[in-house]
Order: sequence, then C-alpha cells, then structure tokens
Amino acid sequence: MKSYRDTFNEVTVQLQSLCKSITDCHHSTPTYTSEGRLVIRNFNIKDGRMLLNNISFTDDTHFEQRISREKPESGDLIITREAPMGEVCIIPEGIECCLGQRMVLIKPDEEKVDHHFLLYSLLSEYAQIQISKSNGTGSIVSNLRIPLLKELLIPKIDLCNQKNIGFVLSSIDKKIALNNKINTELEAMAKLIYDYWFVQFDFPDANSKPYKSSGGKMVYNEALKREIPEGWEVDVIKNVIDVKDGTHDSPKPSTEGYHLITSKNLKIEGLDFENANLISAIDYENINKRSKVDTGDILFSMIGSIGAIYRVDEEKINFAIKNVALYKTSKNNCYKNFVYMFLKSYDMQRYMGNVISGSIQKFIGLGALRNMPILIDHTLIKNYVQTTESLFKKQTLIKRENQQLSQLRDWLLPMLMNGQVTVKDTAS
Repeated sequence: MKSYRDTFNEVTVQLQSLCKSITDCHHSTPTYTSEGRLVIRNFNIKDGRMLLNNISFTDDTHFEQRISREKPESGDLIITREAPMGEVCIIPEGIECCLGQRMVLIKPDEEKVDHHFLLYSLLSEYAQIQISKSNGTGSIVSNLRIPLLKELLIPKIDLCNQKNIGFVLSSIDKKIALNNKINTELEAMAKLIYDYWFVQFDFPDANSKPYKSSGGKMVYNEALKREIPEGWEVDVIKNVIDVKDGTHDSPKPSTEGYHLITSKNLKIEGLDFENANLISAIDYENINKRSKVDTGDILFSMIGSIGAIYRVDEEKINFAIKNVALYKTSKNNCYKNFVYMFLKSYDMQRYMGNVISGSIQKFIGLGALRNMPILIDHTLIKNYVQTTESLFKKQTLIKRENQQLSQLRDWLLPMLMNGQVTVKDTAS
C-alpha cells in the first residue's frame, strides 16, 4: 500500500522551513467573559474560514497571558490539534484575537511562502492525510503533535506561482463568502416582511395601511392564549403540509453509495456531507420509501442542534435522512416559503420550548412537529409568497452557484498543487 508520501510526486519541504514560528497555544482553559477581547475556539474554524457568528471573550489580563508566547496577527494561520483535528484558517485583516485550547499558531515567512497558498496546501488531501496519520504508523490519530506538524510536507513551488495559486483559490472563496452574505441579506428581507405581517400583524389592510397599528380588529384566541386578527384560523401544520421523519435505524456504513444526513450533519450553515456516512443503495432505497427528499423540501433537526433548518435547493438529491424531520413542500409548493419562515419564527421557538423532551439527550418528536399550531390566512399567505418569490428564487440561484464554485475549487486544488494546471501570472 502506498503511503501519503507517494501521493505527491514533486519536490516537498517541511512546514517549519516555510515559517517564522509554529507555536502551541496555552493548554489551560481561557477565563471567559460576556464581553471583552476575542478568543478563537475550535468551532470558529471550519472549511478554511474563521467563523465569527458564535464568538467568545476574555478580559485584558488573560488575553495578554494567552498571547505571551506569540501574538496572533492578520495573515497568520491557526490550525486545530483535536476536536476536530486539522481545521485551518487565516486570521483576517482587522481581527485581534487570542487562541483557546488545542490550537496552534503558524506564522508564515512571507519571503518563502504565500499565506493563501499555505492555507490551501494544509487543506489539501495530501496534507490532511499526513495530519490524520501523523503518528507515523499509518493508523488514524486524534491529536496533532507539534513535532510532526513542523515536519508536515508541503509542495515546493516558487513564490510567484504560490501567489498565483493562492490568488485563484482565495478569489473563489471570496466569491462564495460574498454570495453567502447576499443570501443572508435576502433572507433577512423575507423575514422582516414575515415578522411584520404574521407576528406584529401589520400586514397591508384594505386601504394598504398596517392592519393592527391602524386599529384592525383583534380577537382573543383561547388555544394560543393571545389576540390574533379577526377572521384568521388556527390550524396544525400537518393539515397544511405533509410532515415525515427519516429513519431512526442505523444502516451499516458503506465504502460507496449515498450519504446519510443525520441531525449532526444538519448545520445552520447547511449540510455537512464531508462527515456524513455513506450507505448502500439498498438502504438508501428503503429509507426513501419512508421519507424521500425532493427539491424544495425543508429539513428540520430533531435532536442535537434541535431546530436547525435547511431548505433543499439541490436539483439532484443523493442523500437520505436520519433523525431529521421532512416538510414535504414539494407537494404543496405554494406554501413553501411561508412554511420555511414559520419554522424559523418566534412562534416556532416558543412552541419548541414547551415540547422538547429528554433529560440527557434532548429531542423533539414527530407528533409535536406535526401538531404545531399555525396561524392561517390563505389570502395573506398567497400575497406573502408572491411578494417574496423573487428573493427566494435569487437565493436558490446563488446557493447553486456556490455549490458549483465549491466543486471547481476542490477540483482545482490538487491539480494546481501537482502542476497539472497552471495559472497565468496574476500580476500581468
């Protein structure tokens, strides 16, 4: 069997020869505060990016202690040693931070290596195989040791070509990040309209004025224990749309086949195929008899990160689901966008607080998800769907573009590292 050293046929150099320093973080747990100085933790690093949507802080004293060995600066790289191992990112411009536990700070020598090139080298399969087998025995390990990190083999490419490679790959990632920002703003616009109409009840009345603020009649609803607009119905969501759940069995993992998306693979940012098991075609077909996922459906995590939601915009579906609820909007497309926003609404959050079960492993049952009370005014729902249709269509197109860009980046990465594809000098 070939070792990872045979998977790259060109000249390599050790990581430490390209860096000013490779510094292990403090092994103590930071003293966390509600505000203060930024602490980067393992979960803030994913797929080559620093995620700042769930951040932690420490005070000035502990911040200074944690940067005493080496101060993190923009352009430096951070790599995780465990839980998970081998996630890496660049510190962006304008970010002042210290590191949490189980992380290593890498300071590239800009006269020897381009920091974007180094990032993608560490993200490449060639480097990741070395990281996962860094004890030298060929077996998978769970902790990246500093001596072996320093000896990690990196493709030896001249600095000019490094910069070209780093420029191309980082440009793709910047476009993906920009698209994600646009999609976030599009969804925020759709949510603003939803909240205005279905939470505050200031939808346009017959005179195009905000209903409740203009004195629209409100009536007390006993089931919801609050006032709702006169003439509105209260129903349960199973009467509006089909609600199913995926398998609760554990199909045997396969070396090839179809991905099995479980609740742990359903993230706020999307579906985590990388860490999802493969299952056989037979198991895939058996699960699909119960809960086949189609384009336009909505997935809802039932355990773990309960309430994580994903709208399925993919045209080709090659995965099955486990411990995930399935809202079959593809069978009732006119309610798709409304149901999606309802599942992310204040009403849904309040409802989940009353029906989540389990003392050790929290979960929400299929019965509770089918019997969620939902306010219905068919005319207003139709108006909402028409009003927001262009926003959601644009979101879908952008999401599909990002999927294509990700595939292009992942195809280019090994080809560029091996010299099978070259990049014209970006300075010309």
